[in-house]
Amino acid sequence: MAFVFPSYHAPDFSDPRLRSAPDAVWAAAERDGVAPEGFHSTSMYPEYFKIDGEWRLAKDSRMDCSVVLRPDGTLAVVENRNLRRGDRVILGRSERGEEGVYLHAHGFDAASGENGDQFLFRQGRSRETSYARDYDRLIELLRTERESGNILWVMGPAFAFDRDARWAMQQLVEHGYAHGLMAGNALATHDLEGALLHTALGQDIYTQQSVPNGHYNHLDICNRVRRCGSIARFLEDYDIRDGIMYSLVRGGVPFVLAGSIRDDGPLPEVVGDVYEAQGRMRAMTAKATTVICLATMLHTIATGNMTPSFRVLPDGTVRPVYFYCVDADEFVTGKLIDRGSLSATTIVTNVQDFICIVARGLGLM
Repeated sequence: MAFVFPSYHAPDFSDPRLRSAPDAVWAAAERDGVAPEGFHSTSMYPEYFKIDGEWRLAKDSRMDCSVVLRPDGTLAVVENRNLRRGDRVILGRSERGEEGVYLHAHGFDAASGENGDQFLFRQGRSRETSYARDYDRLIELLRTERESGNILWVMGPAFAFDRDARWAMQQLVEHGYAHGLMAGNALATHDLEGALLHTALGQDIYTQQSVPNGHYNHLDICNRVRRCGSIARFLEDYDIRDGIMYSLVRGGVPFVLAGSIRDDGPLPEVVGDVYEAQGRMRAMTAKATTVICLATMLHTIATGNMTPSFRVLPDGTVRPVYFYCVDADEFVTGKLIDRGSLSATTIVTNVQDFICIVARGLGLM
């Protein structure tokens, strides 16, 4: 059964309030990397700007950026650090049309009836929530997105600690359910440790028993990969034939490994410059139509901030971007609960169990 995407309902620009709204105003940036005072800061929702009497949608949006009116009349959403002197930056702090700026947060909403109850159980989402329907919808979504979308995985190292979870993710990659992956040094290091030594952080990835001197294992892996010069060469030199990194490299699936101040090694592909890493992550989120963040609070929050709730397709169709946050800690899932009902789904569970359930639902295990 194919996933049915909701229809997008653009604002009614015939409404007198929007029809009579003034054009958006702009001011030129006086210095590189500095926005003019009163700049408009974007959200993850569709935002329209009135230019020469016409309401225009800013594409490829993300949170906390400025909007630049290009000489050709197009609107570009730009991180403030990437502004250039002379850029025409849209101004305005209101979002209902008063200043030629309109934020449209409910474009995908469907009409729903009221049940009349003033008190309801299960209004939130917690470890007690039933996620059966969420799994069914995600599996339908992934099957559809494999053919016509872009599925981006954002992963913490927890997957590398379990044999079945590594295998499940490998199957998802090899069967086309991953168009990109973002993680840190730890996921890649411990996944390669699992492939070569059958341990992660020195513990057997099946029995969870610590092996003698196992605390050296991930350090040895980092050292060996650095000696090889790349993850791909390490896989070849050590004849690695399983794991998440193996499936990514073998399938040519792009990945970004963003560095951390606490990294060991790190592996050669890890991007140590935080702004370069953010830029590479932004390039991935700009293509994504479904984002699944798993057991990584910092990467999840960062990805959430740079992922819009919508995507404008080449034919002009506006569709939602689906955003999943899966974590055993309710605090992490709660950080993104305000992203909107369609753009974010939170699941409180062990992510190793989650990935195996998804792989089984897709018939891969």
